[in-house]
Amino acid sequence: MLTPSHLLSASKQNLWRLVLIRLVVFCSQAGTLGFVYLNDWFALAWTQLVMLLSLSVAVNVLTVLRLRGTWPVTELEFAIQLAFDLLIHSGLLYYTGGSTNPFVAYYLVPLTIAAATLPWFYSAFLSGLALTGYTALLIWYRPLHIVGEQINELLISLHLFGMWANFALSAAFITFFVTKMAAAVREQEEFRAARREEGMRDQQLLAVATQAAGAAHELGTPLSTMSVLLTELRQEHKHEPSLQEDIALLQEQVLLCKETLQNLVRAAEADRRFAVEEQTVVHWFEKALNRWHLMRPEANYTYSYEGVGAVPKVMPPADLTQALLNLLNNAADACPENLSIRLTWDRQWIHLTIRDYGDGVPLEIAEQLGKPFITTKGKGLGLGLFLSQASVNRAGGTVKLYNQEGGGTLTELCLPRLQTDLF
Repeated sequence: MLTPSHLLSASKQNLWRLVLIRLVVFCSQAGTLGFVYLNDWFALAWTQLVMLLSLSVAVNVLTVLRLRGTWPVTELEFAIQLAFDLLIHSGLLYYTGGSTNPFVAYYLVPLTIAAATLPWFYSAFLSGLALTGYTALLIWYRPLHIVGEQINELLISLHLFGMWANFALSAAFITFFVTKMAAAVREQEEFRAARREEGMRDQQLLAVATQAAGAAHELGTPLSTMSVLLTELRQEHKHEPSLQEDIALLQEQVLLCKETLQNLVRAAEADRRFAVEEQTVVHWFEKALNRWHLMRPEANYTYSYEGVGAVPKVMPPADLTQALLNLLNNAADACPENLSIRLTWDRQWIHLTIRDYGDGVPLEIAEQLGKPFITTKGKGLGLGLFLSQASVNRAGGTVKLYNQEGGGTLTELCLPRLQTDLF
């Protein structure tokens, strides 16, 4: 089973590509030497050349076996692998004409790879190694001896062809593989940056959750006191109908607050036991919508749903339901009249849109929305959208807000469908 590329380190991805480069280079070297051997053009040290090529193949096979392991590839190891390629290349050049061999320019390929993927001190070391090898080949090497009566034009033609082949091969490696390697490094850095951002967000969520747990614990006592006092007031003023209606409304709101706190405790217990119920998205949403309507009876809205195929199923954790309620509350806070709520789905995604006709999102803070303690409401704490985005992102979805022509805001919540629901 192949491992997804984003789960591999950049060095490990690049070492796999280096193995492929070695394979292509080995085929080119073996093919060239085989062609020369069959035509008997040069007297070469065949034993030493075969040993060097065998050593290169052995190291490549060991590298493949090493890459099947789980331990990470460090930058030092990748630099050592490139240094080995430079040494093997120097050995082959020593027995095939030294610096007069047109393939001497292949030194630039490992150096380009190092410059694109490794820190500067590794690149500097490899550059020094390559320069040392090139300099040594100017002095010490086995000159090429032509066998037979071939004329000098043949040697010149072969040299020119070798220069062209080396250029083509090096250009292909640098253009394709080095670009891929540099992209892998950039992707790895972006992945690390995203993980750091997630870590910071999790720390913020933990701080908010700690405060919320403390607040929930403290609110239990005053809510119980208010419930008792409202019951007594209702008994004392049972002959005042108008006051009875107000007290009944207050009792409903206190009961709703107590139920919310109880749901918080039950949700935490369900998350601990992973007791999440599978249900259709319509059932889940309408249940949340009915609960929200009890919280915001003044809100006036229209609701519709449609989609492609059967109604998808979801396994919503409690925090996802709370995120949905937060988004509905935000829309009602902006303008409780004529809210338009629409639920749709396709083969991959579930879409929920909430259209309000309030003042919209001010442009100066639009990019900051979703961060903690950023709000467009004077009475708000700036946590609703932040917590909603965190919950939706945890479920693999997204939350986006759009200013609409004519005023108002469109809130879009997208959630992925369950994979088992697609079959």
